[in-house]
Amino acid sequence: MTTMTFVKVDPPEWLLTFWKEIDDKTWGKGFDCFAEDATCRLGVAEWNGREAIRDNLRKFIDTGFTAHHDVTEYWDGGDLKVFRGIVTMTPDDPSKPVVRPVMTHFFYMDRVDRLKVRSWVGSVGPVAF
Repeated sequence: MTTMTFVKVDPPEWLLTFWKEIDDKTWGKGFDCFAEDATCRLGVAEWNGREAIRDNLRKFIDTGFTAHHDVTEYWDGGDLKVFRGIVTMTPDDPSKPVVRPVMTHFFYMDRVDRLKVRSWVGSVGPVAF
């Protein structure tokens, strides 16, 4: 059994910069928060490596919508960071509705470089019923 203490704090700059890269569709240095060989399990997706994470998120966002991520809560547990928020997904097609699914994400930090995310596990949704 593992016991971990979490502290609710303001979200760190690395997290806000990462979401901003997605929201602005710029795909740049915000992804540097990930270790080069980081893993991501986002819903049914399984991506391995920082560049695969960046590339696959770009492909997903480029399916016809703009995202805006809002942080609702951020909990720091040292090696594990927990984020909860809402993403507003605005379709490029104005005839489609805007949706605001809830997100929950777990960021497991690298044990050697504590400033890098080693593993990201998250869920978003549902985006429709």
